[in-house]
Amino acid sequence: MPRLLLLACLTLAACGADGAPEPPAKTGITISGDARVGIVVK
Repeated sequence: MPRLLLLACLTLAACGADGAPEPPAKTGITISGDARVGIVVK
């Protein structure tokens, strides 16, 4: 089961499930984004 979960996460990351890529900032340092982690235990 953990292998299937890992495969699903990698697939979603590869297909751009988090949205379209954003171009890098022209100047300076910019940090942006969001992260979501969830664990369901039954």
